Amino acid sequence: MMNIASYIEHTNLSPTLNIHAIDKLVDEARQFGFLGVCVPPFWVKRAQREIGNDNILLVTVAGFPLGYNMTETKLDEISRAIDNGADEIDLVWNVTSFKTGIPWTKIEIAKCSKLAHDHQKLLKVIIETAYLSDSEIERACKMCADAGVDIVKTSTGFAPAGATVEHVTLMRKNLPPVVGIKASGGIKTYDQVLAMIHAGATRIGTSSGVTILESTNPKSRP
Repeated sequence: MMNIASYIEHTNLSPTLNIHAIDKLVDEARQFGFLGVCVPPFWVKRAQREIGNDNILLVTVAGFPLGYNMTETKLDEISRAIDNGADEIDLVWNVTSFKTGIPWTKIEIAKCSKLAHDHQKLLKVIIETAYLSDSEIERACKMCADAGVDIVKTSTGFAPAGATVEHVTLMRKNLPPVVGIKASGGIKTYDQVLAMIHAGATRIGTSSGVTILESTNPKSRP
């Protein structure tokens, strides 16, 4: 079996999580060898303290979950997240701006990308594939690549649908090799993870990482 733990960003973005959930998330990432953890902005500082010197990426979100915040708000969120210790930012792009055809969509992404890169951090952009047609996904991928995005992400997990193999495959065809893909939203089984990776995903965002490893790959348990 493939070692999928190194692809997984162990995620908890529940609106009702508490400090114990954050500490548990980091502990599980350490125990199971997950690539990183993804936490709400409020908990970045706590997660950073819990991670300490361990090799666990600290990921948080900006413009989450709807993306129609003002650009200045998103930039401030990114800046504060970086100051608090985040390694990577998952930014929800402005779907309403994109649907309207406003050039600002690309400008905003480029501004956010520059801010992250000025601090040697990675920027992922969540395009929320559930709201896009195939042709819109193709245009979204080109726009993100042109604006300097490191990784394009499928979903927030808050939309009506999450990642699909078809969408990841389409994204891979329309992104240059240097731009990664994070599949997230509704990924709960080992087979789903494997299918996403084979379709071209370089990262997996899931809150079910422990369950996936325990139920389908017992040898990876600590």
